[in-house]
Amino acid sequence: MLFSRFWAQLTQYASALPSLPLTGQQVPSSAPNFPEFAFSDQWQILGPFQLGTREAPWSSDPLELYGGFHSLEYDVDAKFRSALAFNGSISWLNHTAKLSDPDPYYSQVNLDVDFLPSIDWPFLQDVYGWAGHQWLGWARGEIFVQSKEPKTLILDFRNVVEYWVDDLRFVGGDFYGYGRAPLTLHLEPGIHRVDVKLVGDVRSAGGIGSPTVDVGLILRESLPGLSMLKNGNEDILMADVIGDHFGPLTSPYMSVTVRNDAMHDVYVHGIEGMEDVCKIELIADSPIKLVSTQTRPINFRIACIPSYNRRLILHIKWTFEGEKQQRSLFLAGRPKVHPEIAPSHRFTFLHPSGIVSWAILRPPSVHASCGGANASLPVMLSLHGAGVNANDDPLVHMYDPLPDLCTWLLLPQGTTSWAGDDWHNWGFADVEAAIAAIPDWIEQVEWQGPGVDIDRWLVTGHSNGGQGVWYALSHRPDKIIAAAALSGYSSIQNYVPYTSWRTADPAKEGILQAALSTYRHDLLMENAKDIPVLIQHGSKDTNVPAYHSRLMDLRLFEAGGDSRYFEIPDEPHYWDGVGTTKPLRYFLRRFLNVPTDEDRANPSQLRSFTIVVADPGDMGPKNGVQVQQLESPGQLGKMKFTFDPLTWACVFHTTNVRSFSLPHPFDICDALIIDRQAMNIKFTTTQNERLVRRKGMWMVENEDESVNSGKLQRQGRQLGQLDSILRTHGAFQIVRHSNGTQHVALQISRNLAQYFAGDTVVTDDYAEALASTGNVISVAIGDSLPPGMAKDFAIQIGHDSLSIFDHGVEHRYWPTASQRLAAIFLRPLPDERLELVVWGLNPESLDVAVRLVPIMTGSGQPDWVVMDETMMWKGVDGTLAMGFFDADWQISRHSYFV
Repeated sequence: MLFSRFWAQLTQYASALPSLPLTGQQVPSSAPNFPEFAFSDQWQILGPFQLGTREAPWSSDPLELYGGFHSLEYDVDAKFRSALAFNGSISWLNHTAKLSDPDPYYSQVNLDVDFLPSIDWPFLQDVYGWAGHQWLGWARGEIFVQSKEPKTLILDFRNVVEYWVDDLRFVGGDFYGYGRAPLTLHLEPGIHRVDVKLVGDVRSAGGIGSPTVDVGLILRESLPGLSMLKNGNEDILMADVIGDHFGPLTSPYMSVTVRNDAMHDVYVHGIEGMEDVCKIELIADSPIKLVSTQTRPINFRIACIPSYNRRLILHIKWTFEGEKQQRSLFLAGRPKVHPEIAPSHRFTFLHPSGIVSWAILRPPSVHASCGGANASLPVMLSLHGAGVNANDDPLVHMYDPLPDLCTWLLLPQGTTSWAGDDWHNWGFADVEAAIAAIPDWIEQVEWQGPGVDIDRWLVTGHSNGGQGVWYALSHRPDKIIAAAALSGYSSIQNYVPYTSWRTADPAKEGILQAALSTYRHDLLMENAKDIPVLIQHGSKDTNVPAYHSRLMDLRLFEAGGDSRYFEIPDEPHYWDGVGTTKPLRYFLRRFLNVPTDEDRANPSQLRSFTIVVADPGDMGPKNGVQVQQLESPGQLGKMKFTFDPLTWACVFHTTNVRSFSLPHPFDICDALIIDRQAMNIKFTTTQNERLVRRKGMWMVENEDESVNSGKLQRQGRQLGQLDSILRTHGAFQIVRHSNGTQHVALQISRNLAQYFAGDTVVTDDYAEALASTGNVISVAIGDSLPPGMAKDFAIQIGHDSLSIFDHGVEHRYWPTASQRLAAIFLRPLPDERLELVVWGLNPESLDVAVRLVPIMTGSGQPDWVVMDETMMWKGVDGTLAMGFFDADWQISRHSYFV
């Protein structure tokens, strides 16, 4: 039956090629353009089933109760229970997909699935809102390989989060359609089954109309060896040239993304120029290793490019493992040239992870009255929305009607069109790196205009960028002089409510919500007090309803904030001029073109303020005061400050705060009282003083005392949930600790490249990984996991079990009858680095744990999770234990155990 479908489809291809007739089942040897690989056009669909917003990483797939979709065979009479369907059950459906025209080197299939008219989506939305449009399903098709020899094929899955090829499961996919890290396959001739998980996600696809999932699968032929992936339409990511054809590059940093399509490892030894090119230098130590099927960016510096044609032709020198003879991969690029220095242009810089990133910069106009070369002007951030790039024309030219602003206008990319993680850990690190690179730009182009104050920002953003404004306001209040949120949503939990998640033990649901609390901006608006905020929204916005802006305006008012809300009648989500409305023009000029002598760190001018912290790891100071640790992670920490102008007393009241730092300006206080305890602090230097609460009493503790206390302290970038692993300073080090982990290690590598443009080193050498600067991801099976930095760590792996030590109480977990026991958790490394352990009792268990490695926001992974196969169909409720680590890397009291 399968082969008859195969030949029937090949006959269709032949009919499109008149000169290539088919006779029976023989393919004419004289048909060189006959497709040797193709997708089937007939697919089998099963669904839909209930799924919550961003619940997919927890699986929560009802079909896993039957052994998973992959174990099921098509049966027209089979029925499966579903809460979304009429009569509570669904059956298999046949679906005819859209195929690309026959091509010997390319095949594409598109599936548009909405289950209409069998599912009453309008009624579900009427009752449950956009949460009623969340769903999951599966589709099954085939890849036909009709060749005499195995084929090396590149498979792109667009808008897919999980899939199977034959009997291999891949978690991660390409949910946003980046196409940044496709899968390399080496397929034997014959028919190969493809199972694709379909996820209807309103956050990414929108909530208007029926919840259709549009999935695209693309096959391309490749050759075993090193291949290049284009950066958009470019071979090379590079900065622009300003001035004229003889002007300088705005930055020396460049990057090219390559993939190893061979079945063996390859090594990149260097990059050389084909013409009159100045010195080229790899940023990472060479050789750079790519294991089989891995994708990595190759980052390098270049001093200049040929001045006569501005075309850059390079070749990457590489070898197969064990080879001495070097091969070449050729690439070419031409920078965009700007005739003068003022217009917006692209420059490149290094992200903290070591990759080359980029942003759009518009320096202050030479025609604006901004105080001359001696002035130091603030940075105006413009954060883009989801699916938008910083160099898209509407965004680049949004502020053209305001050429006289006294500011450095910066449009960060956030490394991807979704800002990595919605302008959070990874994306916001890109923002701060771009700001910090402006002085380098000034030096590179020999700028003679006003300087830049990289510690004063006016933040604007539209849509997802508007959400980024709320994140910046609540997490970097000391940097912000003013903010404008345009059509932004308040939080992902408010955007598409989580009501469709599978019901779980309330204690588990509480942990999940606590893990997301640092992104619940409406909880953190007290941090934005005293910062002027303009909020703007179109009244007819059907993408992000105006409710979000109304809510945030209310929360700012309740917090004593300074906000003004403008709801523009009859305007949608986006319209021409959204960034230069009359209120916004006045607001920007008011806070950018008027000098300020504001000193927020002077207590005598503060009177009172409040700091609210969910995760100290991503929270900056407020008025110079920075919360460093919480007593109990998973619960908000608060500090309330008041200043008495009569007695010059500075009074703090804290809740759930274990340590914080106090800046030098607080030495003006005649009395300092913390939680009714009088403190005698001698500010002997201009450095901040660290205060720690121990046994109910506050005391001053310097850094050396903390290090020498004998206790392992959780500090800085180590704080936060599983997604804190994204705060790496250097390439991720993925360590394979045992046989059978290669497939999972490559999944993690591919997902970090896909969703964050991240760089990874895949290695078996744990010592080498520990000696690097980047965070480590350890992939282990059974008892192969080394003990790590802390020999008596709270989570211990045994020969056939896992133990969690909770303040002297051991919680021990053994495998179930199916032998699937898995865990994912953080461990400390020196210098505020982290290790993420992905562990399974066996390879099947490892497949359960890997899905919780962070790749998208809103899924709520806490610091550690223990699970078995029941999580695959029960979701969060199928976990065995989960929770947080406290400041001493001990189990927090807000944790759950079966």
